[in-house]
Amino acid sequence: MKNLVKVLLVEDELSLAMLVKENLEEEGYEVCHCENGDMALKSFFSEKPDLVILDVMMPKINGFNVAKTIRNTDRKTPILFLTAKVQVKDVVKGFESGGNDYIRKPFSIEELLIRMRVMLNDERLIDKAAENDEVIFELGAYLFDSRKLLIRDKLGGETKLTARESELLKLLCQNQNQLLTKKSILLKVWDDDSFFNSRSMDVFISRLRKYLKEESQVNIINVRGVGYKLLVD
Repeated sequence: MKNLVKVLLVEDELSLAMLVKENLEEEGYEVCHCENGDMALKSFFSEKPDLVILDVMMPKINGFNVAKTIRNTDRKTPILFLTAKVQVKDVVKGFESGGNDYIRKPFSIEELLIRMRVMLNDERLIDKAAENDEVIFELGAYLFDSRKLLIRDKLGGETKLTARESELLKLLCQNQNQLLTKKSILLKVWDDDSFFNSRSMDVFISRLRKYLKEESQVNIINVRGVGYKLLVD
């Protein structure tokens, strides 16, 4: 491979994880291994892998819930479930939580490699240019330019944002009218979901509300104990 493809491998069975990791590295992949769901989420948002290989049954946070949290802010990165579960309802649950494919344990490395290549090729067929070029968002009477870190009103007034304010508002705009959990926002924008960062996020949300307060059609609502949603009428 000309460019190393980064894979996040989430598997709590250490012997299996090391076997898979070694084989993938021999094939030219860069592999980051995590042993539980909590570590996996933090690594996903900090490492930004090209593909996730995700065990279903894990301590702390199971694979289905890890996938749901990832999909809360990322709908593109392929997720391949590793599962010993064979019932149809479990397979359906995997797809509903955001998985792209699954492979049943025990599996051969050859089968895993083939499924990975198919998923990565499918991902590369997606034209990401439109997503990456989306830098200006219309918020009622406001225009938000995420590249220039500016909110402009239609009378020519401007509000300069910090980089983190802009990143937070862009995430809300990209998921307009959808509920984002606090955990997913913190991991995406702050790379850490600590209590201190959670309090900091609340302050940033208050600032954004203040910047947009003159537009009644735009609201950032708090779903208590869950997260935030940007509503644009």
